Amino acid sequence: MDLHLEPPHGAGPIRLGMNLDEAEAAATPWGEPRIRLRPGTRRASLSTSCAGVGVEVLLEEEDTVTAVELWWPGEGKETPTRVLLHGQDVFRTPADAIFDVLAGQGWRVHDGAGEDPFVAGLSLGFTRRTSQEVPRGPGGLPMCFTSVLVGGEGYYDFRI
Repeated sequence: MDLHLEPPHGAGPIRLGMNLDEAEAAATPWGEPRIRLRPGTRRASLSTSCAGVGVEVLLEEEDTVTAVELWWPGEGKETPTRVLLHGQDVFRTPADAIFDVLAGQGWRVHDGAGEDPFVAGLSLGFTRRTSQEVPRGPGGLPMCFTSVLVGGEGYYDFRI
């Protein structure tokens, strides 16, 4: 299965702006989602996995999906699921190659040498941290990403 990242609109069948019921229906084919409601609010998160790829759907505003985060399955685990950004498999392609694709499209990657790089205008964030044994570059960071988040427009603006 391929999950296509479409920043700033969503990831796979999960679209930003969905309500909790819609997000649950979209994620249910992968397995029974776990829903956590924040007491006293209509904020929630929905967790599931798509053949080993972790999926966290964030509803940070009243009953509205604001972000989708996908997680690499982990050391020694294989998955047939590919998480694709402009044709590149986010968890199997070296981070620098993905940065090159984004730069070639005119996007600026902030904190590219750090653990949590992001592309503000595209509302796309990555994580390169893990305690697991994975191939690492000269600076000690994992060669590939361990998670990717697609947020709504302006999601990372506070970081620049």
